[in-house]
Amino acid sequence: MRTDIFPSIFLVAAAILFPAGPELYAQTATSLSLENAKNLALQNNHLLNVRKLQVEEKRYKVSEDKVKYLPAIIAGGSYQYNSDLPSLTIEQGRFGVLPLGAILIPLPAKDEVIEMGNHNNYQAGVTLYQPITQIGRINAGVNVSKTEYGIAQNEEAKAENQIRQAVEKLYFGLLVIQKQIEEAELKVTLAKMKLADVVSAVSAGKTTESNSYGLSAAEADEEQNLLKLKIQYEDYAADLKQLTGLAPGSSITLEPVNAESLIENIPAIDTALNDAVAGNSDLKIASLYKTKADNAIRASKFSYLPDIGLLGGYTYQNGSVIYPKNNAFVGASLKWNLQDALSNRTVQLQRISARKQAEENFANTKEQVSKDIVKAYRKLKQSEELIRVAEKVVIYRREDLKIQNNRSSSGLNLGADVLGAKAAMAKAESDYYAAQLNYRITLSELKILEGTY
Repeated sequence: MRTDIFPSIFLVAAAILFPAGPELYAQTATSLSLENAKNLALQNNHLLNVRKLQVEEKRYKVSEDKVKYLPAIIAGGSYQYNSDLPSLTIEQGRFGVLPLGAILIPLPAKDEVIEMGNHNNYQAGVTLYQPITQIGRINAGVNVSKTEYGIAQNEEAKAENQIRQAVEKLYFGLLVIQKQIEEAELKVTLAKMKLADVVSAVSAGKTTESNSYGLSAAEADEEQNLLKLKIQYEDYAADLKQLTGLAPGSSITLEPVNAESLIENIPAIDTALNDAVAGNSDLKIASLYKTKADNAIRASKFSYLPDIGLLGGYTYQNGSVIYPKNNAFVGASLKWNLQDALSNRTVQLQRISARKQAEENFANTKEQVSKDIVKAYRKLKQSEELIRVAEKVVIYRREDLKIQNNRSSSGLNLGADVLGAKAAMAKAESDYYAAQLNYRITLSELKILEGTY
Protein backbone atom coordinates (compact mmCIF):
# COMPACT_ATOMS: atom_id res chain seq x y z
CA MET A 1 0.00 0.00 0.00
CA ARG A 2 1.47 3.35 -1.05
CA THR A 3 0.69 6.98 -0.49
CA ASP A 4 -1.54 6.99 -3.55
CA ILE A 5 -4.30 6.17 -1.05
CA PHE A 6 -4.11 9.84 -0.17
CA PRO A 7 -5.76 11.70 -3.08
CA SER A 8 -4.30 14.91 -4.33
CA ILE A 9 -6.93 17.07 -2.68
CA PHE A 10 -4.79 18.76 -0.06
CA LEU A 11 -6.22 22.24 0.48
CA VAL A 12 -2.84 23.91 0.65
CA ALA A 13 -0.64 26.00 -1.59
CA ALA A 14 2.20 24.82 -3.79
CA ALA A 15 4.99 22.96 -2.05
CA ILE A 16 8.06 24.80 -0.75
CA LEU A 17 11.12 22.56 -0.45
CA PHE A 18 13.29 22.63 2.67
CA PRO A 19 16.30 24.89 2.15
CA ALA A 20 19.36 22.76 1.70
CA GLY A 21 22.49 23.55 3.66
CA PRO A 22 24.30 22.80 6.89
CA GLU A 23 22.34 25.45 8.79
CA LEU A 24 19.20 23.30 8.44
CA TYR A 25 20.62 20.54 10.57
CA ALA A 26 21.81 22.97 13.21
CA GLN A 27 18.25 24.02 13.97
CA THR A 28 16.29 22.51 16.81
CA ALA A 29 13.37 20.44 15.57
CA THR A 30 9.90 21.54 16.68
CA SER A 31 7.84 18.72 18.14
CA LEU A 32 4.38 18.86 16.63
CA SER A 33 1.33 16.83 17.64
CA LEU A 34 -1.78 16.44 15.53
CA GLU A 35 -3.90 18.62 17.82
CA ASN A 36 -1.23 21.32 18.04
CA ALA A 37 -0.96 21.34 14.26
CA LYS A 38 -4.72 21.82 13.93
CA ASN A 39 -4.75 24.64 16.51
CA LEU A 40 -1.86 26.45 14.82
CA ALA A 41 -3.56 26.19 11.44
CA LEU A 42 -6.80 27.62 12.84
CA GLN A 43 -4.91 30.50 14.47
CA ASN A 44 -2.75 31.46 11.49
CA ASN A 45 -5.01 30.90 8.50
CA HIS A 46 -5.82 34.24 6.83
CA LEU A 47 -8.85 32.98 4.93
CA LEU A 48 -10.37 31.72 8.16
CA ASN A 49 -9.75 35.12 9.75
CA VAL A 50 -11.63 36.67 6.82
CA ARG A 51 -14.57 34.35 7.57
CA LYS A 52 -14.52 35.40 11.21
CA LEU A 53 -14.55 39.07 10.26
CA GLN A 54 -17.46 38.41 7.90
CA VAL A 55 -19.39 36.91 10.80
CA GLU A 56 -18.66 40.01 12.87
CA GLU A 57 -19.74 42.25 9.99
CA LYS A 58 -23.08 40.42 9.61
CA ARG A 59 -23.69 40.60 13.36
CA TYR A 60 -23.32 44.38 13.27
CA LYS A 61 -25.61 44.50 10.22
CA VAL A 62 -28.39 42.86 12.29
CA SER A 63 -27.95 45.53 14.97
CA GLU A 64 -28.03 48.25 12.32
CA ASP A 65 -31.32 47.00 10.88
CA LYS A 66 -32.92 46.75 14.33
CA VAL A 67 -32.37 50.48 14.85
CA LYS A 68 -35.01 51.10 12.16
CA TYR A 69 -37.69 49.95 14.63
CA LEU A 70 -37.03 53.11 16.68
CA PRO A 71 -38.44 56.54 15.82
CA ALA A 72 -36.35 58.57 13.42
CA ILE A 73 -35.10 61.64 15.28
CA ILE A 74 -34.07 64.62 13.16
CA ALA A 75 -32.50 67.58 14.91
CA GLY A 76 -31.38 70.73 13.16
CA GLY A 77 -30.87 74.45 13.35
CA SER A 78 -30.05 77.44 11.18
CA TYR A 79 -28.88 81.01 11.36
CA GLN A 80 -29.71 83.71 8.84
CA TYR A 81 -28.74 87.36 8.59
CA ASN A 82 -31.24 89.53 6.73
CA SER A 83 -29.92 92.74 5.19
CA ASP A 84 -33.43 94.01 4.40
CA LEU A 85 -36.27 93.37 6.79
CA PRO A 86 -39.95 93.19 5.87
CA SER A 87 -42.04 96.00 7.37
CA LEU A 88 -45.67 96.99 7.84
CA THR A 89 -46.55 100.68 7.22
CA ILE A 90 -49.68 102.21 8.73
CA GLU A 91 -50.43 105.51 7.04
CA GLN A 92 -51.42 108.61 8.96
CA GLY A 93 -55.20 108.59 9.71
CA ARG A 94 -55.63 104.92 8.68
CA PHE A 95 -57.85 104.39 11.71
CA GLY A 96 -59.73 107.69 11.43
CA VAL A 97 -59.47 110.88 13.50
CA LEU A 98 -59.96 111.72 17.13
CA PRO A 99 -61.88 115.03 17.68
CA LEU A 100 -60.63 117.10 20.58
CA GLY A 101 -62.84 120.24 20.48
CA ALA A 102 -62.04 122.07 17.32
CA ILE A 103 -58.90 119.94 16.76
CA LEU A 104 -58.99 116.74 14.78
CA ILE A 105 -56.15 114.32 15.62
CA PRO A 106 -55.53 111.65 12.96
CA LEU A 107 -55.01 108.04 14.06
CA PRO A 108 -52.21 107.42 13.80
CA ALA A 109 -50.92 110.92 14.04
CA LYS A 110 -48.15 110.11 11.52
CA ASP A 111 -47.07 107.24 9.33
CA GLU A 112 -45.97 104.30 11.47
CA VAL A 113 -43.42 101.76 10.11
CA ILE A 114 -43.31 98.45 11.98
CA GLU A 115 -40.40 96.10 11.20
CA MET A 116 -41.56 92.44 11.01
CA GLY A 117 -38.33 90.80 12.15
CA ASN A 118 -34.70 91.15 13.14
CA HIS A 119 -31.55 91.12 11.09
CA ASN A 120 -30.36 88.03 13.01
CA ASN A 121 -32.71 85.07 12.63
CA TYR A 122 -32.18 81.86 14.63
CA GLN A 123 -34.07 78.59 14.20
CA ALA A 124 -33.71 75.20 15.91
CA GLY A 125 -35.90 72.17 16.26
CA VAL A 126 -36.27 68.40 16.59
CA THR A 127 -38.69 66.10 14.75
CA LEU A 128 -39.62 62.51 15.58
CA TYR A 129 -41.06 60.12 12.99
CA GLN A 130 -42.35 56.68 13.95
CA PRO A 131 -43.15 54.38 10.98
CA ILE A 132 -46.29 52.24 11.33
CA THR A 133 -47.16 50.50 8.08
CA GLN A 134 -43.48 49.69 7.32
CA ILE A 135 -42.82 47.81 10.57
CA GLY A 136 -43.51 44.51 8.78
CA ARG A 137 -41.02 45.40 6.05
CA ILE A 138 -38.42 46.39 8.62
CA ASN A 139 -38.97 43.10 10.45
CA ALA A 140 -38.50 41.13 7.23
CA GLY A 141 -35.28 43.05 6.58
CA VAL A 142 -34.00 42.20 10.05
CA ASN A 143 -34.77 38.54 9.42
CA VAL A 144 -32.84 38.68 6.15
CA SER A 145 -29.84 40.10 8.01
CA LYS A 146 -30.14 37.39 10.66
CA THR A 147 -30.18 34.78 7.91
CA GLU A 148 -27.03 36.25 6.36
CA TYR A 149 -25.45 36.18 9.82
CA GLY A 150 -26.31 32.48 10.13
CA ILE A 151 -24.88 31.78 6.67
CA ALA A 152 -21.62 33.51 7.62
CA GLN A 153 -21.39 31.45 10.82
CA ASN A 154 -21.84 28.20 8.91
CA GLU A 155 -19.33 29.27 6.28
CA GLU A 156 -16.83 29.87 9.09
CA ALA A 157 -17.53 26.43 10.60
CA LYS A 158 -17.15 24.84 7.16
CA ALA A 159 -13.80 26.57 6.62
CA GLU A 160 -12.59 25.38 10.03
CA ASN A 161 -13.49 21.78 9.16
CA GLN A 162 -11.68 22.02 5.84
CA ILE A 163 -8.54 23.36 7.52
CA ARG A 164 -8.57 20.69 10.23
CA GLN A 165 -9.06 17.96 7.65
CA ALA A 166 -6.29 19.36 5.45
CA VAL A 167 -3.90 19.29 8.44
CA GLU A 168 -4.99 15.75 9.29
CA LYS A 169 -4.36 14.51 5.75
CA LEU A 170 -0.91 16.11 5.61
CA TYR A 171 -0.01 14.86 9.10
CA PHE A 172 -1.09 11.29 8.40
CA GLY A 173 0.52 11.40 4.97
CA LEU A 174 3.84 12.36 6.56
CA LEU A 175 3.58 9.52 9.10
CA VAL A 176 2.95 7.00 6.32
CA ILE A 177 5.87 8.31 4.26
CA GLN A 178 8.12 8.01 7.33
CA LYS A 179 7.28 4.31 7.49
CA GLN A 180 7.88 3.93 3.76
CA ILE A 181 11.26 5.68 4.06
CA GLU A 182 12.25 3.15 6.75
CA GLU A 183 11.29 0.35 4.37
CA ALA A 184 13.14 1.97 1.43
CA GLU A 185 16.32 2.45 3.49
CA LEU A 186 16.33 -1.25 4.40
CA LYS A 187 15.85 -2.17 0.74
CA VAL A 188 18.77 0.06 -0.27
CA THR A 189 20.97 -1.58 2.36
CA LEU A 190 19.84 -5.03 1.18
CA ALA A 191 20.55 -4.15 -2.46
CA LYS A 192 24.04 -2.93 -1.55
CA MET A 193 24.69 -6.13 0.39
CA LYS A 194 23.60 -8.30 -2.53
CA LEU A 195 25.72 -6.24 -4.93
CA ALA A 196 28.77 -6.61 -2.65
CA ASP A 197 28.28 -10.39 -2.57
CA VAL A 198 28.08 -10.54 -6.38
CA VAL A 199 31.17 -8.33 -6.80
CA SER A 200 33.07 -10.72 -4.53
CA ALA A 201 31.77 -13.67 -6.54
CA VAL A 202 32.83 -12.03 -9.84
CA SER A 203 36.30 -11.43 -8.41
CA ALA A 204 36.45 -15.09 -7.45
CA GLY A 205 35.25 -16.11 -10.90
CA LYS A 206 32.11 -17.76 -9.53
CA THR A 207 29.67 -15.67 -11.58
CA THR A 208 29.55 -13.43 -14.61
CA GLU A 209 29.87 -9.67 -14.59
CA SER A 210 26.38 -9.26 -16.10
CA ASN A 211 24.84 -10.24 -12.78
CA SER A 212 26.58 -7.31 -11.10
CA TYR A 213 25.11 -4.86 -13.61
CA GLY A 214 21.62 -6.12 -12.88
CA LEU A 215 22.12 -5.74 -9.13
CA SER A 216 23.68 -2.29 -9.62
CA ALA A 217 20.56 -1.26 -11.51
CA ALA A 218 18.39 -2.72 -8.73
CA GLU A 219 20.39 -0.74 -6.13
CA ALA A 220 20.03 2.47 -8.14
CA ASP A 221 16.31 1.82 -8.48
CA GLU A 222 15.92 1.45 -4.70
CA GLU A 223 17.96 4.61 -4.14
CA GLN A 224 15.74 6.43 -6.63
CA ASN A 225 12.62 5.25 -4.82
CA LEU A 226 14.10 6.39 -1.49
CA LEU A 227 14.93 9.80 -2.96
CA LYS A 228 11.37 10.18 -4.30
CA LEU A 229 9.96 9.40 -0.86
CA LYS A 230 12.25 11.93 0.81
CA ILE A 231 11.26 14.62 -1.70
CA GLN A 232 7.60 13.80 -1.15
CA TYR A 233 8.13 14.02 2.60
CA GLU A 234 9.75 17.46 2.22
CA ASP A 235 6.87 18.63 0.04
CA TYR A 236 4.25 17.48 2.53
CA ALA A 237 6.23 18.96 5.43
CA ALA A 238 6.53 22.31 3.63
CA ASP A 239 2.79 22.34 3.01
CA LEU A 240 2.10 21.52 6.66
CA LYS A 241 4.42 24.30 7.86
CA GLN A 242 2.77 26.78 5.56
CA LEU A 243 -0.68 25.74 6.73
CA THR A 244 0.26 25.95 10.43
CA GLY A 245 2.17 29.23 10.08
CA LEU A 246 5.58 27.77 10.97
CA ALA A 247 8.71 29.22 9.37
CA PRO A 248 9.56 27.57 6.03
CA GLY A 249 13.12 26.85 7.16
CA SER A 250 12.11 25.29 10.49
CA SER A 251 12.45 21.60 11.18
CA ILE A 252 9.52 19.63 12.59
CA THR A 253 9.24 16.30 14.33
CA LEU A 254 5.84 14.64 14.24
CA GLU A 255 4.58 12.97 17.36
CA PRO A 256 3.13 9.50 16.70
CA VAL A 257 -0.62 8.93 16.74
CA ASN A 258 -2.00 6.14 18.87
CA ALA A 259 -3.22 3.58 16.33
CA GLU A 260 -5.87 2.29 18.73
CA SER A 261 -7.55 5.71 18.84
CA LEU A 262 -7.89 5.82 15.07
CA ILE A 263 -10.60 3.16 14.89
CA GLU A 264 -14.05 4.10 16.18
CA ASN A 265 -17.44 2.49 16.35
CA ILE A 266 -19.45 4.30 13.72
CA PRO A 267 -23.24 4.68 14.02
CA ALA A 268 -25.70 3.12 11.61
CA ILE A 269 -26.02 4.79 8.23
CA ASP A 270 -29.60 5.88 8.99
CA THR A 271 -28.33 7.71 12.08
CA ALA A 272 -25.65 9.43 10.00
CA LEU A 273 -28.22 10.56 7.44
CA ASN A 274 -30.46 11.95 10.19
CA ASP A 275 -27.53 13.73 11.85
CA ALA A 276 -26.56 15.29 8.52
CA VAL A 277 -29.98 16.92 8.14
CA ALA A 278 -29.39 18.89 11.36
CA GLY A 279 -25.61 19.22 11.38
CA ASN A 280 -24.21 19.33 7.84
CA SER A 281 -22.85 22.82 7.07
CA ASP A 282 -23.75 22.72 3.38
CA LEU A 283 -27.33 21.71 4.17
CA LYS A 284 -27.60 24.45 6.80
CA ILE A 285 -26.35 27.06 4.34
CA ALA A 286 -28.73 25.85 1.61
CA SER A 287 -31.63 25.93 4.08
CA LEU A 288 -30.73 29.45 5.20
CA TYR A 289 -30.76 30.64 1.60
CA LYS A 290 -34.33 29.35 1.36
CA THR A 291 -35.22 31.27 4.51
CA LYS A 292 -33.54 34.39 3.16
CA ALA A 293 -35.57 34.17 -0.05
CA ASP A 294 -38.80 33.77 1.93
CA ASN A 295 -38.04 36.86 4.01
CA ALA A 296 -37.22 38.83 0.86
CA ILE A 297 -40.62 37.90 -0.61
CA ARG A 298 -42.32 38.87 2.65
CA ALA A 299 -40.58 42.25 2.59
CA SER A 300 -41.69 42.94 -0.98
CA LYS A 301 -45.35 42.45 -0.02
CA PHE A 302 -45.19 45.43 2.32
CA SER A 303 -44.08 47.67 -0.53
CA TYR A 304 -47.70 47.84 -1.71
CA LEU A 305 -48.66 49.74 1.45
CA PRO A 306 -48.32 53.51 1.79
CA ASP A 307 -45.76 54.77 4.25
CA ILE A 308 -47.86 56.00 7.17
CA GLY A 309 -46.29 57.23 10.37
CA LEU A 310 -46.67 59.53 13.35
CA LEU A 311 -44.93 62.89 13.61
CA GLY A 312 -44.01 64.95 16.63
CA GLY A 313 -41.55 67.68 17.39
CA TYR A 314 -40.57 71.03 18.82
CA THR A 315 -39.22 74.21 17.18
CA TYR A 316 -37.72 77.41 18.51
CA GLN A 317 -37.12 80.57 16.50
CA ASN A 318 -35.97 84.06 17.23
CA GLY A 319 -36.03 86.81 14.62
CA SER A 320 -39.56 86.72 13.22
CA VAL A 321 -42.55 88.33 14.89
CA ILE A 322 -45.01 86.37 12.73
CA TYR A 323 -44.23 82.91 14.07
CA PRO A 324 -44.18 81.91 17.75
CA LYS A 325 -40.86 81.51 19.42
CA ASN A 326 -41.71 78.09 20.89
CA ASN A 327 -43.91 75.59 19.11
CA ALA A 328 -44.62 71.89 19.86
CA PHE A 329 -46.56 69.87 17.34
CA VAL A 330 -47.89 66.36 16.64
CA GLY A 331 -49.37 64.88 13.50
CA ALA A 332 -49.30 62.09 10.93
CA SER A 333 -47.53 61.58 7.63
CA LEU A 334 -48.54 59.64 4.52
CA LYS A 335 -46.32 58.91 1.52
CA TRP A 336 -47.20 56.59 -1.29
CA ASN A 337 -45.03 56.19 -4.37
CA LEU A 338 -47.44 54.64 -6.86
CA GLN A 339 -44.63 53.86 -9.30
CA ASP A 340 -42.93 51.66 -6.67
CA ALA A 341 -46.23 49.91 -6.00
CA LEU A 342 -46.61 49.09 -9.70
CA SER A 343 -43.00 47.93 -10.19
CA ASN A 344 -43.06 45.88 -6.99
CA ARG A 345 -44.81 43.00 -8.78
CA THR A 346 -41.73 42.51 -10.95
CA VAL A 347 -39.50 42.60 -7.88
CA GLN A 348 -41.71 40.03 -6.21
CA LEU A 349 -41.48 37.69 -9.22
CA GLN A 350 -37.69 37.99 -9.13
CA ARG A 351 -37.63 36.99 -5.48
CA ILE A 352 -40.02 34.10 -6.08
CA SER A 353 -37.60 32.88 -8.74
CA ALA A 354 -34.73 33.22 -6.24
CA ARG A 355 -36.69 31.12 -3.74
CA LYS A 356 -37.25 28.38 -6.34
CA GLN A 357 -33.50 28.39 -7.04
CA ALA A 358 -32.81 28.05 -3.31
CA GLU A 359 -35.26 25.15 -3.07
CA GLU A 360 -33.59 23.35 -5.99
CA ASN A 361 -30.15 23.98 -4.52
CA PHE A 362 -31.29 22.60 -1.16
CA ALA A 363 -32.72 19.47 -2.79
CA ASN A 364 -29.51 18.96 -4.79
CA THR A 365 -27.32 19.51 -1.72
CA LYS A 366 -29.37 17.08 0.34
CA GLU A 367 -29.13 14.45 -2.39
CA GLN A 368 -25.37 14.96 -2.76
CA VAL A 369 -24.78 14.75 0.99
CA SER A 370 -26.74 11.49 1.15
CA LYS A 371 -24.67 10.04 -1.69
CA ASP A 372 -21.43 11.16 -0.06
CA ILE A 373 -22.44 9.56 3.25
CA VAL A 374 -23.21 6.26 1.53
CA LYS A 375 -19.88 6.48 -0.29
CA ALA A 376 -18.01 7.24 2.95
CA TYR A 377 -19.64 4.24 4.64
CA ARG A 378 -18.59 2.01 1.77
CA LYS A 379 -15.01 3.32 1.96
CA LEU A 380 -14.98 2.75 5.73
CA LYS A 381 -16.02 -0.87 5.28
CA GLN A 382 -13.35 -1.33 2.63
CA SER A 383 -10.77 0.27 4.93
CA GLU A 384 -11.74 -2.09 7.75
CA GLU A 385 -11.18 -5.05 5.42
CA LEU A 386 -7.79 -3.67 4.37
CA ILE A 387 -6.81 -3.20 8.01
CA ARG A 388 -7.67 -6.79 8.84
CA VAL A 389 -5.71 -8.15 5.88
CA ALA A 390 -2.73 -5.84 6.55
CA GLU A 391 -2.73 -6.95 10.19
CA LYS A 392 -2.47 -10.59 9.11
CA VAL A 393 0.50 -9.74 6.89
CA VAL A 394 2.23 -8.02 9.82
CA ILE A 395 1.70 -11.09 12.02
CA TYR A 396 3.11 -13.43 9.37
CA ARG A 397 6.07 -11.14 8.61
CA ARG A 398 6.85 -10.83 12.31
CA GLU A 399 6.95 -14.61 12.65
CA ASP A 400 9.11 -14.90 9.54
CA LEU A 401 11.55 -12.30 10.91
CA LYS A 402 11.72 -14.20 14.19
CA ILE A 403 12.56 -17.40 12.31
CA GLN A 404 15.23 -15.65 10.23
CA ASN A 405 16.81 -14.19 13.36
CA ASN A 406 16.89 -17.65 14.99
CA ARG A 407 18.43 -19.18 11.87
CA SER A 408 20.99 -16.37 11.77
CA SER A 409 21.94 -17.08 15.39
CA SER A 410 22.50 -20.73 14.41
CA GLY A 411 24.50 -19.79 11.32
CA LEU A 412 21.93 -21.35 8.97
CA ASN A 413 21.34 -18.29 6.75
CA LEU A 414 22.98 -15.13 5.50
CA GLY A 415 22.74 -11.57 6.74
CA ALA A 416 20.91 -10.71 3.54
CA ASP A 417 18.12 -13.09 4.50
CA VAL A 418 17.60 -11.31 7.83
CA LEU A 419 17.77 -7.91 6.17
CA GLY A 420 15.24 -9.03 3.55
CA ALA A 421 12.91 -10.18 6.30
CA LYS A 422 13.30 -6.83 8.05
CA ALA A 423 12.49 -4.97 4.82
CA ALA A 424 9.40 -7.13 4.29
CA MET A 425 8.39 -6.51 7.91
CA ALA A 426 8.83 -2.73 7.44
CA LYS A 427 6.67 -2.85 4.31
CA ALA A 428 3.95 -4.81 6.12
CA GLU A 429 3.99 -2.31 9.00
CA SER A 430 3.88 0.59 6.54
CA ASP A 431 0.87 -0.91 4.75
CA TYR A 432 -0.87 -1.61 8.05
CA TYR A 433 -0.28 1.91 9.31
CA ALA A 434 -1.39 3.39 5.98
CA ALA A 435 -4.61 1.36 6.11
CA GLN A 436 -5.35 2.67 9.61
CA LEU A 437 -4.68 6.27 8.62
CA ASN A 438 -6.73 5.94 5.44
CA TYR A 439 -9.59 4.72 7.63
CA ARG A 440 -9.13 7.76 9.87
CA ILE A 441 -9.28 10.21 6.93
CA THR A 442 -12.43 8.55 5.60
CA LEU A 443 -13.91 8.72 9.10
CA SER A 444 -13.18 12.47 9.28
CA GLU A 445 -14.94 12.93 5.93
CA LEU A 446 -17.98 11.11 7.30
CA LYS A 447 -17.98 13.25 10.45
CA ILE A 448 -17.85 16.43 8.37
CA LEU A 449 -20.84 15.20 6.38
CA GLU A 450 -22.69 14.42 9.62
CA GLY A 451 -21.73 17.76 11.17
CA THR A 452 -20.04 16.08 14.14
CA TYR A 453 -16.35 16.67 13.21
